[in-house]
Amino acid sequence: MQSLGIDVLWKGTNFLRLLGGLWVALRISLISVAISILLGLLAGVLMTLKNPVLKAVLRCYLETVRIMPQMVLLFIAYFGTTRVFGWNIPAESAAIFVFSFWGTAEMGDLVRGALISILAIQYESAYSLGMTKAQVYCHVILPQTVRRLIPLSINLITRMVKTTSLVMMIGIVEVLKVAQQIIEANRKASPNAAFGVFATVFLLYFLICWPVGRLAAYLEKRWA
Repeated sequence: MQSLGIDVLWKGTNFLRLLGGLWVALRISLISVAISILLGLLAGVLMTLKNPVLKAVLRCYLETVRIMPQMVLLFIAYFGTTRVFGWNIPAESAAIFVFSFWGTAEMGDLVRGALISILAIQYESAYSLGMTKAQVYCHVILPQTVRRLIPLSINLITRMVKTTSLVMMIGIVEVLKVAQQIIEANRKASPNAAFGVFATVFLLYFLICWPVGRLAAYLEKRWA
């Protein structure tokens, strides 16, 4: 075990520190996911409206999020805005804002795609049965939209969990930052610590993301 560098995890509270860093990353991603789902639902509905100005603004927002790397957004939100506007924003709040900003755009596009995938004949059939617009959306459109959205949104969640590893770049002590600290503290005593510690981080992320990914694949197959 020593040759693989795993022994350093059992020194003192190193493993507990690693789990604490993982919880920081998960907390940021879960809060961001919750905000992204709520705002993304609204953004997706707005994207389907036939307002050219609104559609242009939302399209510009979506393309900006897709083109710009998340790390650049983190640097702008945390380092750039503090210099320009002179405010003191906590690093974790900046990270939640950036991932929510990114997640809302991605979720909104998923909602838009799910809504426009519903065939027009389903609207017409529901109206011919005497349903009101609210009833059509509640009983016909939304159930189908949710079934299309759940597998896709679960995949977005796993992407967000993995991408939160970038927050170490703005000073947040999450799992990768803790891993680096453990490796640096044991560099002389355990030269192979990097392999063992980062392999453990990989395993922790795998244990979180793999079951979620399998759930998305199962639901997608079941509801196809």
